[in-house]
Amino acid sequence: MRRTHIFKTMEMTDEYLEMAARAVDGGAVAVVPTDTVYGIGTGAFCEPSIEKIYRIKERPAGSPLQILTGTLAQAREVAVFSEAAEKLAAAYWPGALTAILPPAEKGRALTRGFAGLGLRVPGNAFLVSLLARMKAPLACTSANLHGQPVLTDERTILETFDGKVDFIFLGGTLSPTASSVVDLTAEPLLLREGGVPRAELEKTLGFRLGVK
Repeated sequence: MRRTHIFKTMEMTDEYLEMAARAVDGGAVAVVPTDTVYGIGTGAFCEPSIEKIYRIKERPAGSPLQILTGTLAQAREVAVFSEAAEKLAAAYWPGALTAILPPAEKGRALTRGFAGLGLRVPGNAFLVSLLARMKAPLACTSANLHGQPVLTDERTILETFDGKVDFIFLGGTLSPTASSVVDLTAEPLLLREGGVPRAELEKTLGFRLGVK
């Protein structure tokens, strides 16, 4: 069993944030609060650590991970933004919207064989502060075992991940509502309706979304 460093997000100083950002950039695996559910992630270009996340979650290897960035500018470094993507990002980031976009040159290594990258700028203040200090985006997925309900409370997070990951950042009880997911790699499709209702997305875009 590995030693897990456990912190309350409200107690994190700038010094500790810098330390955590360097560690996660370097491949440390961390459980973090988001503006939706708890997530588990690592530096997006750290392939051995990404494979470790699959093992910890007991999740089939090769399934896509979400890419989180602290700013829209960071997201533009790894993905190609269409006019529709720019509209959605301007309206809902930071927030509970995941946009699947074609990769830019720098982002091709992150696709894991899929046509696009699932990108999001989260609205959790602690996580944005961590991401802003990282050199790479965060490859992230929900912090739960494969096929099990998402986790939103500190007690269950500790029971599930203490001793399995390098860091756990506790941010209280979170929302059980996941992000909405819109695929913009071709014809715009709503893959999941979550934190942002379909009607709002369509109003922002000015057209109806297909549904998969």
